[in-house]
Amino acid sequence: MKRIIKKVAVLGSGVMGSRIACHFANIGVPVLLLDMAPQELAPEEAQRGLTLDHPAVKNRIVNSALQSAIGSNPAPLYRKADAKFITTGNFNDNLKDIATCDWTVEGIVENLKIKQSLYEKVEQFRKPGTLITSNTSGIPIHLMAAGRSDDFRKHFCGTHFFNPPRYLKLLEIIPTPETDKAVVDFLLHYGDLYLGKTTVLAKDTPAFIANRIGIFGIMDGFHQMQKLGLNIDEVDRITGPVIGRPKSATFRTLDVVGLDTLAKVAQGLYHTGEKDEARELFQLPTYVQQLLEKNWLGDKTGQGFYKKTKNAQGETEILTLDLNSLEYAPKQKVKFASLEPLKTIDHLKPRLRALYTGGDKAAAFFKATSHGLFNYISHRIPEISDELYRIDDAMRAGFGWDIGPFEIWDALGVSETVKAMEAEERKPAAWVYDFLAAGNTSFYKTDKGTRLYYDIPSKSYQYIPGTESFIILDNFRESNVVWKNAGSTLFDIGDGILNLEFHTKMNTLGSEIIQGLNKAIEIGEKDFQGLVVGNDAPNFSAGANLALVYMYALDQDYDELNIMIRQFQNTMMRMRYSSIPVVAAPHGLALGGGCELSLHADKIQAAAETYMGLVEFGVGLIPGGGGTKEMTLRTADSFEEGDPEFNSLRNTFTTIAMAKVSTSAEEAFDLGFMRRGDAITINNNRLLAEAKLAAIELAEAGYTQPLPRKDIKVLGRGALGMFISGVYAMYEGSYISEHDQKIARKLAYVMSGGDLSAPTLVSEQYLLDLEREAFLSLTGERKTLERIKSILTSGKPLRN
Repeated sequence: MKRIIKKVAVLGSGVMGSRIACHFANIGVPVLLLDMAPQELAPEEAQRGLTLDHPAVKNRIVNSALQSAIGSNPAPLYRKADAKFITTGNFNDNLKDIATCDWTVEGIVENLKIKQSLYEKVEQFRKPGTLITSNTSGIPIHLMAAGRSDDFRKHFCGTHFFNPPRYLKLLEIIPTPETDKAVVDFLLHYGDLYLGKTTVLAKDTPAFIANRIGIFGIMDGFHQMQKLGLNIDEVDRITGPVIGRPKSATFRTLDVVGLDTLAKVAQGLYHTGEKDEARELFQLPTYVQQLLEKNWLGDKTGQGFYKKTKNAQGETEILTLDLNSLEYAPKQKVKFASLEPLKTIDHLKPRLRALYTGGDKAAAFFKATSHGLFNYISHRIPEISDELYRIDDAMRAGFGWDIGPFEIWDALGVSETVKAMEAEERKPAAWVYDFLAAGNTSFYKTDKGTRLYYDIPSKSYQYIPGTESFIILDNFRESNVVWKNAGSTLFDIGDGILNLEFHTKMNTLGSEIIQGLNKAIEIGEKDFQGLVVGNDAPNFSAGANLALVYMYALDQDYDELNIMIRQFQNTMMRMRYSSIPVVAAPHGLALGGGCELSLHADKIQAAAETYMGLVEFGVGLIPGGGGTKEMTLRTADSFEEGDPEFNSLRNTFTTIAMAKVSTSAEEAFDLGFMRRGDAITINNNRLLAEAKLAAIELAEAGYTQPLPRKDIKVLGRGALGMFISGVYAMYEGSYISEHDQKIARKLAYVMSGGDLSAPTLVSEQYLLDLEREAFLSLTGERKTLERIKSILTSGKPLRN
């Protein structure tokens, strides 16, 4: 049966419910968000003479929760305007309206009796055959469906979103024995394709997959920390980005999530873990119990393992808790001998191997916690999952790990670590020995660009289901590299399409990438039908190599600067006017030069979470790699007969001068960085594959090499005068500094086409020359150099 989701109901508007509703709104699905009607009036309602039957009172809880969600940070909506897709109501009046919905998601309080009571009412109105799921994180799924009709049970399962649903990619699908397989298959597919999730099939076991493994890792970390005499600052230094985990590491993460949440899950695992060999680890340490008693739960109560305060100078200071005295002290800088050499190792897997072989406490902690993790995950199969790749998927998507636990095990060497684990009496499960005895050395391997995992029941390697829709560049490194240099790699990703990957720090655009772009187009025009520019890194590109600009400017080497900027501009034009279609696949940060590159592609296929903007103004410059030219060109193309052209140009000028960055790909359309013909990929895992399809589509539609433009309408002196007066008024009103005024006037000059007496048609090269001249002149300004230095040294913008 074909199933289409036209409308969704979300029952419960708490932190999770309201944000799940927002994420459905992000993809344009109408949502009915319901919650309880209040039992008593709020003081202001009583003063206004309202009654409990008044609609504003009845929907106060749900409306307040939704508005709180919309105004929260990080934002749950791609655009605030998308809240129009959400309709609110209450259980008393509007539960009947779920009859119009194709999927009902329950997200009320974690209480079995209350959930069952709500389901009894839901069954009166729910349309047979529609989906009904629970977002529970701990209650057994099969218990919730007890007593319901056959149709209800057949279409019921757990759909555990992780908070915040927009940003954390994990969606665990937990069926009961009675759930129809077609329902499970649909949810796995829909969550992936439409909601942008890594959907993981989980069993109806305590805490499912991610929380089961993640909480074990935290509790084992507590144990090893105490054993080795480490403090909070030291553990967070070891368990952060250095080992491929989020910056929040262990204790900062717990402050964000809340100690009460940790305690609830850990205690639940202890009470239900009679058959879990690690059960005792789930007992809370004394200091956690003390923090719970003090209500020091983390961010929600203002203090936890860390506390934010003001020092004598009024500056924000982070204090760290001493777990022995339970007193706060200034955060300490942490240094370990084993961590220092890791700074020069860019790639994670060799970095992990180097740390594993270290000889100090940091290495000992990493080794001990890795051994504990490997032991635990090996014994969780087949209890929580039949396939090991699902555990890795869950930890990457739910806890933000760069690689999953079995991937870490592969990186450290399965055979070597097993021997070390045996010495500590932490032997893995029997199937691991069978795996090694058969001559296997890793849980994953690649075959012709496709990744395979070790399937335990069949004792063979199998393709990971669903990944045929993904392109993962690491899978192509052994056999599909066409060309490479220090900063970029060109892959043949099949069907006549190339992919150029960047791999500089933050993917900044320097000479290696410029060379790579030119080489990719040269090779592509000769032997291929299209080019994708994209990568699997956390960010597409943070912009041009600012350090190099600063060095040349400081040395007043303007000839070199001129060559560098001209080369960047020429490369953008080479890309724009190549004989093959070029598709940019931005995701994460696409700033400055990364934005300019995207603007010059034939099509942008952007990840939903793309933060795109021309941010050069913040360092005292204007976009100099074709960004100012391209935005002026696009604005001119939008001029229509009778429209106030100055207004359109002013809006574009403001976008650049305020260094606006989109908070999503949807907003990139609003800012003019994306336009009709560009597209959005909700699931980042599918981004390169969909960009490849876009390149094929352009090529097979009969792509013809375009000609450089010579018909760009610029407004000349009329626009320039408007900009200069507006900027002067901003300066006089103390809204901008004198240097801001100078940069803005330079930008205005370029966007107006110079001091022309009347509107004129000009070429792209004309605007590029104006843009480059303005950029170069600003690099000679002392205050611009101060701004660049501030960004390079502190990462903070300077207003001077």
